[in-house]
Amino acid sequence: MFFLYELERTITLHPSFLGPRIKEYLTNKLLEDVEGTCTGRYYIICVMDAFDISEGRIVPGSAVAEFTVQYRAVVWRPFKGETVDAIVESVNKMGFFANVGPLQIFVSSHLIPSDIKFDENATPPQYTDNGDQVIEKGTQIRIKLIGTRSDVGSMFAIGSVKEDFLGLLTFTPALSETAQRKTQNVVRSEIGTVYLVQSKHQESMIMKALENGHGKVFKV
Repeated sequence: MFFLYELERTITLHPSFLGPRIKEYLTNKLLEDVEGTCTGRYYIICVMDAFDISEGRIVPGSAVAEFTVQYRAVVWRPFKGETVDAIVESVNKMGFFANVGPLQIFVSSHLIPSDIKFDENATPPQYTDNGDQVIEKGTQIRIKLIGTRSDVGSMFAIGSVKEDFLGLLTFTPALSETAQRKTQNVVRSEIGTVYLVQSKHQESMIMKALENGHGKVFKV
C-alpha cells in the first residue's frame, strides 16, 4: 500500500558547496541518498518536496556542515494480505520467485493450485495445467502476500496464488477472443492503472494519476 510520509534525514555538505545554491545541493543530495531505498519497513518511491531545512552546524573536528532536512515522500509498504501484480523471475520444482518492483516474492509449490504442476521436461522451466495456464519466467501474475520479512535495507515476502482471482494476468493465444476481452476487462476494473514515476516531474505526474482516479495516497 502507498502512503505519503513526512520523514527526516541528516545531510552533510563539504564547505565547497556552501553558497547561494546550498538549498539546491541539499535537495539533490537528498534525492540521491533516499529515492529507491528500503528502510526495512517500506520502500521510498520518490521524494515530493523538502519542506524544512535546518540551519547548518559545523561537525566538531571536521570542516563539513550538517543539516537536518524534513521532507515528504511517497512510500510503498507491503502488508500481509495485500494483493499485488508481479513478474515471474525464476521457476523451479520448489515454486517460483517473482518481483514487484524491488520486492522479491517466493510462491511455494504448495501455494499453487493443484491442477497446475511443475513440468520438469519443459524449457524454460514452468508450471502448467497442460492447457492455457503456463507460469514461466516473464509471466505476469497476481499474488496475495501471506507474509513479509524485513532485514536491514531489504524486504522479502511469501505469496500465494491458490485463491480466487489470483494467478495469471496474461494468457496464451489459445484463449478465445471473448475470453481475452473478459480477462482484460477484469484487470482494468479491479486494479486500474499503475504508474512508476522517476524524480523528474514526479509530483505533477503522481497528482495527475490520482486526480484521474488511478490510486489513493494516505497520510499517516
